[in-house]
Amino acid sequence: MTSRDYYEVLGVARDADAKEIKRAYRKLAMQLHPDRNPDDAEAEDRFKEATEAYEVLSDDQKRELYNRYGHDGLKSSGFSPGYSNVEDIFSRMSDLFGFGDLFGFSGGGRQRNAPSRGEHLRYDLELRFEEAVLGTKRTIEVPRSERCEACDGSGAAGGAQPVGCRMCGGRGQVHARQGLFTLTTDCPTCRGRGEVIDNPCKACGARGRVVRERKVVVRIPAGVDTGSRLRLRNEGEAGRNGGPPGDLYVFLAVQDHPRLLRDGVHLRLVAPISYVQAALGTELSIETLEETVQVDIAAGTQPNDEIVVKGAGVPVLDGSGRGDLIVTVKVEIPRKAKGRERELLEALAEETGSRVKAKSKGLFKKLKSR
Repeated sequence: MTSRDYYEVLGVARDADAKEIKRAYRKLAMQLHPDRNPDDAEAEDRFKEATEAYEVLSDDQKRELYNRYGHDGLKSSGFSPGYSNVEDIFSRMSDLFGFGDLFGFSGGGRQRNAPSRGEHLRYDLELRFEEAVLGTKRTIEVPRSERCEACDGSGAAGGAQPVGCRMCGGRGQVHARQGLFTLTTDCPTCRGRGEVIDNPCKACGARGRVVRERKVVVRIPAGVDTGSRLRLRNEGEAGRNGGPPGDLYVFLAVQDHPRLLRDGVHLRLVAPISYVQAALGTELSIETLEETVQVDIAAGTQPNDEIVVKGAGVPVLDGSGRGDLIVTVKVEIPRKAKGRERELLEALAEETGSRVKAKSKGLFKKLKSR
């Protein structure tokens, strides 16, 4: 990851909206595109840096995390751009904008049958509340394309030789205009290879890849929440022509808890107490996700008062401390006081001069004579 400020990289203000950010990135990418700057390592590095900045600032969740915790917060959440070459950037452009090379260039001098990175995969994972707050490790099964062992990834059976593709004239790419832009995409007939195979491998249907389920261990850091995304490098689809595999993106959803409510890095809990406990004070034993804490309820506590237990909340993703447990007091008043309880309340009303609907005539006198 670059150490420079992402807003500085794109040349936009910190309150810039999505359109301004996208406009700034387009302008930079047009200037720094490899086809306009062949063999210019500095331009390529700046191209990668601008794409990294756009990837973060164009995503609301990543941008909020970056604004609060900077680069360390992104690292703690599992974000790492990992652009090993320009091909990685073109692949990321496809993710960001929904089509191939955004700017209509040839793709950084890509050659026919050149190694290309595999596609990225998405996996939706549901976590229990405790797992998200405290962190955990889960093993998932991911169906993905892997190199065909029968043809060693070539797609041809028995050592057959490919022939040039007629659809694209052996270029491996076709072009289409969209308004002012020319979009370059892989040829649908040869899938970008520039060649077709007359004697295809039966195991993979000439694709050079087969789908298999693979077990992947996902380490969930403490403090993630619904919408968090983890990136597992090289756990996506297999690359083509010897290219590196894509990445696996794990999107997290967190189940609700029966007692606890999450509020950012804080946990909230409602604790019911009687009106007598509220008036005289008490001590409550409250079970958190990890331990039992003692909460002191002062005499005279009012309904909806909040008591903060420091450090008993959610771990902060960047590893610097944790939030608090906020206990909201709910004073429970009986809907109908009966028997001895009502007698005592009526006596208390008599002594304090409070006007109430008394049902027991002469009750106070009876109590005094006892």
